[in-house]
Amino acid sequence: MEALGLPSLPISCSNFQLRKVSNISKRTHHYCTSLELSALKLSPSCTTHLLHRSTIRMQADGEDYELKQMKDMAAARKRWEALVREEKVKVLTPREAGYAIQLTNKTLLDVRPSTEHQKAWVKGSTWIPIFDVDDKFDAGTLSRQITSFVMGGWWSGVPTLSYNNQFLSKVVEKYPKDTDLIVACQKGLRSLAACELLYNAGYKNLFWVQGGLEAAEEEDLIREGPLPFKLAGIGGVSEFLGFTDQQRDAAAKEGWGYRLMFSARLVGVFLVADALFIGAQQVGHYLRDIRSP
Repeated sequence: MEALGLPSLPISCSNFQLRKVSNISKRTHHYCTSLELSALKLSPSCTTHLLHRSTIRMQADGEDYELKQMKDMAAARKRWEALVREEKVKVLTPREAGYAIQLTNKTLLDVRPSTEHQKAWVKGSTWIPIFDVDDKFDAGTLSRQITSFVMGGWWSGVPTLSYNNQFLSKVVEKYPKDTDLIVACQKGLRSLAACELLYNAGYKNLFWVQGGLEAAEEEDLIREGPLPFKLAGIGGVSEFLGFTDQQRDAAAKEGWGYRLMFSARLVGVFLVADALFIGAQQVGHYLRDIRSP
């Protein structure tokens, strides 16, 4: 925090912090797809690597693709751990980030996709997503969307995302390279990817919000938006039924009224399912009566 003018809040890169980086990456290895990680390769032959990896992905079967994801994530995790270990990227807790923003007037760079940002954001923050919702309707995108939905998107509500090719240019356009940038996302993973891109682009005063905005308490940062930070990253059927860890934590604090709302939704789902099943049976009987002589 000394670089931010806050000597009372020292920053250290401890083994605990490095373990946290590793744990965050493991828990959310699905959070960055193989294509996203390929887009973040920072070697001089970036374009060649991307095309090569895209070809391999199209040819691979499901098992090979899963193995490739794991290898890409493991390689990325090693790079990111090195950035933190060597203090090229310094670590802030959400509370420390809040102090830095309030006391030194620093702006937080929010790199989350629009689906998360529109639910909750830090007051005065700058939003430039590193990945955003892929809403194109070409054959490749449609295939990815169907695969994402079938593989759990319907339950988690996580949309199909693609790398924002304008991310780096927009940051460079807005901030000089000697700017202190506090970078945050929802869980802390994509912000590390953003820090790697920014560091390789010449930004040397980078601060990573450990655990992301999801790890923030309401008093840590000044929030704007309709939902708490902890609920900004959830969606789908699991959110509707209140089956996410974040909602269970909220229910423990809010009490029975909060739980009753989701219990009523679950009962409603069963009633609708029963009504559809009975309706389908009645339609079947009606069609058989029509066809019978």
